[in-house]
Amino acid sequence: MSEEKQTPEQEAEVEAQEEAVQADTEEVTQDEQSAFQEKIDELQQLLDEKENKILRVQADFENYKRRARTEVETVQKYRSQHVVSDLLPALDNFERALGIDPDNEQAKSLLEGMQMVYRQLVEALKNEGVEPIEAVGKEFDPNLHQAVMQVEDENFDSNIVVEELQKGYKLKDRVIRPSMVKVNQ
Repeated sequence: MSEEKQTPEQEAEVEAQEEAVQADTEEVTQDEQSAFQEKIDELQQLLDEKENKILRVQADFENYKRRARTEVETVQKYRSQHVVSDLLPALDNFERALGIDPDNEQAKSLLEGMQMVYRQLVEALKNEGVEPIEAVGKEFDPNLHQAVMQVEDENFDSNIVVEELQKGYKLKDRVIRPSMVKVNQ
């Protein structure tokens, strides 16, 4: 095959065509690259939004688990509160009954039996976390005491509990029933 010789005009025209094709290719390539970059940016933004949403959902779920665990612990901690509240009047009656003075042997033996039952009841309540609230001689605390009377007694400072009219009780750290007390003015 022999090469045809091109005239300088033809060579210039071929070069111009090649440059035009190359320029068109570069324009298409730059346009495609811009379109691809826009699409990439759009997809990256969408991905970031989805990742943030997933992180928020995970955080919400962790918070839910923590709240649920705390609620379960609280329920377990104070599960016996209603039973204890129902038993306190019976405990008060026991204490009043134990305060009587027996006048014969039969009454004394009955009183001893009641004392044993009372001690068992108090021990069972103690095992559940119930404890009496200390009142007499302590400073009046409205969170623990319910003042029903005020007296003037020189033997006590101001705002000190003078007498306990009804015992108060706590279950662990929660007051079940405040102590009914007389407070010195």
